[in-house]
Amino acid sequence: MTIIHGIGIKDRPVHNLPANSNLSDYARNNRKAGNMTEIVFWLQVHRKMFHGLDFDRQKGIGNYIVDFYVKRLGLAGEIDGGSHNEKLDYDAQRDNFLEGLGLRVFHTTNYDVLQHVDLVLEDLRYFIVKHYEHEENP
Repeated sequence: MTIIHGIGIKDRPVHNLPANSNLSDYARNNRKAGNMTEIVFWLQVHRKMFHGLDFDRQKGIGNYIVDFYVKRLGLAGEIDGGSHNEKLDYDAQRDNFLEGLGLRVFHTTNYDVLQHVDLVLEDLRYFIVKHYEHEENP
């Protein structure tokens, strides 16, 4: 069991997620191209560095690609840039789709990752504790 700040975290994997095989190459190219903000965040969480959780980058789910995904928790992560201001309807539609599958969606911004990555990680800890706290904590 994952423990964050002395609180046990319950695994909530979501199985059999839909995938659009046409997005596989696009997601792979996104990972290779490396968006600076995603790389900064990735360096904090890859190789199970963040509380032993395994993060995937650019994960295709249905017709969407999420920036990060934690299978064990059923947690999708999005780092929203300036372009997201013009895509509010698209983002809401994507979030509704993901949540309809039983996933939780964590949002942060490019600015916060680049300027305050420690605060972003603390916000992520809080989000995980809030949504995944095990009922019978140690």
